[in-house]
Amino acid sequence: MTEDLIVETDGAVGRIRLNRPKAIHALNTAMCAGVLEALEAWRGEDAVHVVTIDHAEGRGFCAGGDIRMLAESGAKDGAEARAFFHTEYRMNHRLFTYAKDIVAFMDGITMGGGVGISQPCRYRVATENTRLAMPETGIGLFPDVGGGWYLSRLPGRIGQYLALTGHRLGGAECLALGLATHYLPAGRLAEAKARIAEGPKAVLDALAVPAPEAPILARRAEIDRLFASDRLEDIFAALAGDDGDFARETLAILRTKSPQTMKVSLKLLLDGKAMATFEDEMRQEYAVGSRVVQRHDFLEGVRAVIVDKDNAPRWNPPTPEGVSDHVIDQIFAPLPDAESWTPA
Repeated sequence: MTEDLIVETDGAVGRIRLNRPKAIHALNTAMCAGVLEALEAWRGEDAVHVVTIDHAEGRGFCAGGDIRMLAESGAKDGAEARAFFHTEYRMNHRLFTYAKDIVAFMDGITMGGGVGISQPCRYRVATENTRLAMPETGIGLFPDVGGGWYLSRLPGRIGQYLALTGHRLGGAECLALGLATHYLPAGRLAEAKARIAEGPKAVLDALAVPAPEAPILARRAEIDRLFASDRLEDIFAALAGDDGDFARETLAILRTKSPQTMKVSLKLLLDGKAMATFEDEMRQEYAVGSRVVQRHDFLEGVRAVIVDKDNAPRWNPPTPEGVSDHVIDQIFAPLPDAESWTPA
């Protein structure tokens, strides 16, 4: 078991604590494998009735995945990146299909891989500190770890808006959109964790408070209209043709993102809404991820945002019009059976 994960049994509760504070608990392969190992051990343990996932210390629940490793691997043969995705997606799928109750405490930053480890859980607790986002298009990646499944099932076109812009949601917004099941003040989390063995629903219901207003709901009609199309060019045109502040600011944000992976994201959500099972979703995302991680835009995005920090990525192609349907089809092509993702 890795030191980046604290796994312990406390009476009827199996506790998983992410323990990589300097990286805001970003997931690496060993952490994902450790979660899988713990879930498998507790699956047949009659004494364990409920599992909790939280973070040990620091300002966020989970900031994502090991992006530097992915980029370094992608610049070579991509084997280490594929191994990470394979293990992480197995963890995501195991959480999604697990028979026992799992409670995720999304206190603080919950992004990328943090969304992937919390959303499959039956109970998802947001607080006033929650900042949930899928910001991948800003580094030439796409909202994976089940993003095609979760975002495509949000009301109207909010999922498309979140996938393209990487907009951060507060805890009240997570509750309003169904990304959280409960809203608790951060000050009540310790009590919730201490009492969770009494029954997660009863305890969380008792400690939950009414959430503040969710600002994104006031934008719902505007988002639905401006992001109505599954073609990126149409969305850019709708935003450019609207003289409102929201459209202007949103267009400026999209112009900083990777056109290629924005198109990947739109197709992911379009396909994801029709996926019969979460296993199907993970299989497709693995095929897409194994290719995107070796493409120019991801390597360039990581260079600009994480390595050099100049925040001036040079996307190729630089415009939506330059990304052909043929390239997107290549990225989404199923992998050969011997290379494709399989559940644990």
